[in-house]
Amino acid sequence: MAQASTIDPAEIEKFQAMAAEWWDPNGKFKPLHMLNPCRLDYITSQIAAEFARDLTAVKPFEGLRILDIGCGGGLLSEPMARLGAEVVGADAAERNIPVAQVHAQQQGLNIDYRHTTAEAIAANGETFDAILNMEVVEHVADPQTYLDACYALLKPGGLMTCSTINRNPKSFAMAIIGAEYVMRWLPKGTHEWSKFITPDELCDFLTKAGLDPVDRTGFFFNPLGWSWSLSDRDLSVNYVTTSIRR
Repeated sequence: MAQASTIDPAEIEKFQAMAAEWWDPNGKFKPLHMLNPCRLDYITSQIAAEFARDLTAVKPFEGLRILDIGCGGGLLSEPMARLGAEVVGADAAERNIPVAQVHAQQQGLNIDYRHTTAEAIAANGETFDAILNMEVVEHVADPQTYLDACYALLKPGGLMTCSTINRNPKSFAMAIIGAEYVMRWLPKGTHEWSKFITPDELCDFLTKAGLDPVDRTGFFFNPLGWSWSLSDRDLSVNYVTTSIRR
């Protein structure tokens, strides 16, 4: 029987075309390189709090199994591996995987990279302590079915961070007009505004999947300082949630 999947072929093709540029900080993934320290600050603090880990330790995430779904070139997988976690990086865009594998090998990191989907991993019965689900849900064909699969992948007590883009006039102006047409940070057509998800909608998806949303935080871009920071007030464009499988 064919494995059901929520992948959107048109979305995958966009990222296939950009695969070789993942580790170029001034290339098509420049926005993610700029955002990555902020993302990592949030992710590591949430995992450390949930699993009572000391981030000043040499390998604070040792013993934790983490899935980076939609891993791309490994911008999040590699830091998780350096923190001691056993990392599986999965991506539906096949060309991303060899890029990630080669870079990890160059860094001396052992990361299990796979060309696969959340649904396929869940069908194999694998489970994880934590899932990094960052900037993926706005690209899938069916967010609810996709998040249902993510629920199945979490161990009881497991944690998932899930980030996406809010849907409102401001996000259209900044994430599409600004990022794709004015700043040209991303190729035109990378995002579809109609696929953006409001925080309340995402919370509803997560709850229906069986997860308990415990936090939502904004990623705020300061054009004057040309930097990103976390905001517990401004979720108007980029934002991230944490949810737990009880």
